[in-house]
Amino acid sequence: MDILMPQLGETVAEGKITKWFKSAGDAVKPGDNLFEIETDKVSMEVPATAAGTLAEIRVGAGEVAPVGAVVAVLGDKVGATTTPQAKTGAPPKTPLAPAQAPAPAPAQHPVAARTAPLDPFNEVRTATGNYGPARLASGIVTTPLARRLAAEKGIDLSKVNGSGPRGRIIARDVESGRVGAKASAAPSGFSGAQVIALYADRPHEEIPLDGMRRTIAARLVQSKQTIPHFYLSMDVDLGALLTAREQINAAAPKDKDRNPAFKISVNDFIIKALAVALQRVPAANAVWAEDRVLRFQHSDVGVAVAIDGGLLTPVIRDAEMKSLTAISAEMKDLAGRARERKLRPQEYQGGSTAISNLGMYGIREFSAIINPPQASILAVGAAQRRAVEDENGAVVFRSMMTVTLSCDHRVIDGALGAQLLDAFKSLIERPLTMLV
Repeated sequence: MDILMPQLGETVAEGKITKWFKSAGDAVKPGDNLFEIETDKVSMEVPATAAGTLAEIRVGAGEVAPVGAVVAVLGDKVGATTTPQAKTGAPPKTPLAPAQAPAPAPAQHPVAARTAPLDPFNEVRTATGNYGPARLASGIVTTPLARRLAAEKGIDLSKVNGSGPRGRIIARDVESGRVGAKASAAPSGFSGAQVIALYADRPHEEIPLDGMRRTIAARLVQSKQTIPHFYLSMDVDLGALLTAREQINAAAPKDKDRNPAFKISVNDFIIKALAVALQRVPAANAVWAEDRVLRFQHSDVGVAVAIDGGLLTPVIRDAEMKSLTAISAEMKDLAGRARERKLRPQEYQGGSTAISNLGMYGIREFSAIINPPQASILAVGAAQRRAVEDENGAVVFRSMMTVTLSCDHRVIDGALGAQLLDAFKSLIERPLTMLV
């Protein structure tokens, strides 16, 4: 029985095995942890689904393999391929048998489908037993499923814009109609070699990009190149919210050591307010899907969490229906596991909008980049005491906060974005209205 590198989300193309819990020759029971993997977003343990003996380890600790690649073999007894190297977690160096090489695609069609695809991201198997990128003769990188769908629909893959990792064409691109003339490549500026040469005489350290940083870079470039951003800013008065927060936290039950059962943060109010605002302006609770707009019934709000080497955006589902205490507890749990890279893909994928809060760093205001396929993101600045004019014309000092809404103009027009931001302001300034 082959043990494969699991798929941990549609955009995850590969995983790094950081640890083997079993060695070649060890007995394995269903549920036993076999190995730990790390992707560009998460780290998790992979359990066995069947009983047997770990006959062979093909991808050792510290090595990277694409999704669907065979990382080990589980059998009834130790197979002939087991070597002392495999016993310690290092992959065996046995060459790939000719019979295991994939059959060539039929010559009559350049994108003919495989009858039994080996993995959703890769096709060509190398002599080390791993799978390499599925690259057509034209240089196009695509998945087997995307090639099969293109063949069925008669679509020329050279005219499809890939949205997968590093521009790879995936099934969604073929199904959703990402077909048309590709935009000419924008000037890339300095090449890596040119930058290195420019600073060759200056002391420096080269830091290789890990999977997370590569993914962040690719998605941000994709976002700014493909999403027509526009920005709306507004100041909101936090006076009533801060008073309500103080009263709610003061009323929290305490244990014998006087520790409160919960502690609501300003960010918890912001999550709730944005979720309720999306219900009041439902046309903004949507995403762009190439040939259509998807409009959602519930408010799924992502919240950016800074972690070592990058960030993750776990999603609070159905946030408009949850209490402040429920949102607070869920956010603390998600943020904690995000920093440990223990989130499951379904916990950080999806959502129609997100919140990026830099107020704790003293940032007054900023504009955030939309995280595709979401259609908006709310950038939250710091609460500050500012001089403002009250309704009687007098100058008073109040706790004010500046927020900036980044919108995908394909989904949210200017007036619609303004309505959403106005609804958010009303809820923040009258916090009791978001609780009814």
